[in-house]
Amino acid sequence: MRILFFGAARQVTGSCYGLETGDLRLLVDCGLYQERSYLDRNWEDIGFEAETVEALLLTHAHLDHCGRIPRLVLRGFSGPILTTAATAELAKITLLDSASIQEEDAAYKRKRHQKEGRQGPHPEIPLYTVEDAERSFPLFEPLAYEAPARLSRGATVRFRDAGHILGSAMLEIEARENGGPPKRLVFSGDIGPWGKPLMRDPSVFDRADVVVMETTYGDRNHEDPAPVDEILAETIRSTAARGGKILVPVFAMERAQEVLYYLGRLRREVRIPEIPVFLDSPMAVEVTQVFRKFPTYLDEEARGMILSGNSPIEFPGLHLVRTTQESKAINGLKRPCVILAGSGMATAGRIKHHLAFNIEQPESTILFVGYQAPQTLGRLILGGAATVRIFGQTRTVRARVVNINGFSGHAGRQDLLRWLGAFRRRPEKLFLVHGEEETTLAFAAGLEADGWPVVVPRYGEAYEI
Repeated sequence: MRILFFGAARQVTGSCYGLETGDLRLLVDCGLYQERSYLDRNWEDIGFEAETVEALLLTHAHLDHCGRIPRLVLRGFSGPILTTAATAELAKITLLDSASIQEEDAAYKRKRHQKEGRQGPHPEIPLYTVEDAERSFPLFEPLAYEAPARLSRGATVRFRDAGHILGSAMLEIEARENGGPPKRLVFSGDIGPWGKPLMRDPSVFDRADVVVMETTYGDRNHEDPAPVDEILAETIRSTAARGGKILVPVFAMERAQEVLYYLGRLRREVRIPEIPVFLDSPMAVEVTQVFRKFPTYLDEEARGMILSGNSPIEFPGLHLVRTTQESKAINGLKRPCVILAGSGMATAGRIKHHLAFNIEQPESTILFVGYQAPQTLGRLILGGAATVRIFGQTRTVRARVVNINGFSGHAGRQDLLRWLGAFRRRPEKLFLVHGEEETTLAFAAGLEADGWPVVVPRYGEAYEI
């Protein structure tokens, strides 16, 4: 039996892991690479021949976990995509949005390169089209949390709530090889923190033979939740007083809804001025509808509010922006406002247009509320770059830059250790993935000193288990 690491090994995006036992081949996630140094990998085959994969087990619907599914199908994969019901719906929204952005970006790139008389370093065609994305939809097979699903050759998989985003899951797989005793494998997916609004707390496990665990924030803790309210309120109050706009790059799933939850609470408590709030993301608007459809996936407080007709993510002054024309009109607004738009790392989508209009305005603020992967536009701005390139033009960063880590949907170091602490006996191997190399190695060093059997795999490596 082998585990193979096809992504998110010593870096964050592109999650994809293979499990091979005899002639059974499974994939866990098939995510898109988003760091610039790794974009070429999106065009490459995964380590398995696609038609030989029996099933794809999808932990959740973020692009870095599901974004290469249409490519996998184009290469010949035809097995089921097993996941939760909410993830199945959200992944379809994610993939359609991704395909649409890629088609638009490819067209824009061709036009710009023709005008400049040059050829770009990456193909001027989309990685996949809307039609390609739609071709994968019939393969999704939703499963309930905690209900074991049988695979071939006696293997089973159980999906358990990860507390990360709506429908996110950890995987508990039992498989055997050549009639031997079964092995229990746990894939953590992205582990959510304890005590967050909207999402339930993450599941824990008491035993496993092998664990594959994310380490996004393995070297640090987040701020306590309490200051998030005040940091957000102060940012909005001070920016509005200067006459500026607050730009918030957000992921359409969970992050946008959590920010809306806090904005609604601040508005009801009269802690921020009554300025317009624009959710400028058709995808986020669709996701918000999915939240209404699956109240049982939410924590008790949010579920109760939705069922009573008092949505925690809606409030007076909130504008849901769908069309391009409506989005463009926001930049003509000559008054303070809050703009939430994707993508969360500012790599694509409408937020780039709002940044182009506002990044050189000292009265405005760019507010980051989530992880920014290396080499992304968001990471460059957050890292203090004096200038950045947006749509081929160099722009000076004059807007104020603020970061709130407390919004993160990922567990911080303390919560990661809490999750590990639930195991009554330690696994035979603990593979650490989905973290920047320095972060993962720092987390690994602490665990090794405490006697954990840690492995930090590299891209393309395979391990016998």
